[in-house]
Amino acid sequence: MTYHLGLTGSIGTGKSTTAQMFSDLGCAVWDADAAVHRIYDVGGTAVAPLWVVFPDVIVDGAVSRTALREHLSQNTNDFNLLNEIVHPLVAADRAVFKDTCDADIAIYDIPLLFENGTEVELDAVCVTTVDAKTQRARVLARGTMTEEQFEQIKSRQMSDADKCARADYIIETDTLDHARQQVEAIVTKIRGELLRA
Repeated sequence: MTYHLGLTGSIGTGKSTTAQMFSDLGCAVWDADAAVHRIYDVGGTAVAPLWVVFPDVIVDGAVSRTALREHLSQNTNDFNLLNEIVHPLVAADRAVFKDTCDADIAIYDIPLLFENGTEVELDAVCVTTVDAKTQRARVLARGTMTEEQFEQIKSRQMSDADKCARADYIIETDTLDHARQQVEAIVTKIRGELLRA
């Protein structure tokens, strides 16, 4: 029996680092961002349908994330069309993982988990959180986006407070050690429940 645990959190709250901590403890991890990379790559399932609607974002037979970001910044109304195409393809990738996973705990690293209603497919949801000042500093320190882009992404995500209110588990990522202790406690609790099931 596999326990299916969703992992989500706003940008810059340490979700990817936390997912790695779960992986280090022997959990299988499905990463939504990695799935998007797969479907955007040459031969990926998103290339042909996106070429039909946004031909300017296809470069050398793959979806260029840079070109797509540029396209969406100039055509913000196209987000909905993009989501209509991409979300079912990502869901199909996730379903294959779910059907073939044989680990005792499967982690689903999904940035827009609540926004997309994916929590209904899972046994529980874990949310990473950190104070707003640390969150902003982490994102801007990456040097991959402007403050305006950061605010744009945040505006499309459910607030940190709302995510925490809906979570079964909350991981405060103020320090690596503190986050790791909380991940270990969650894994121990779930493994204990599986043994008693």
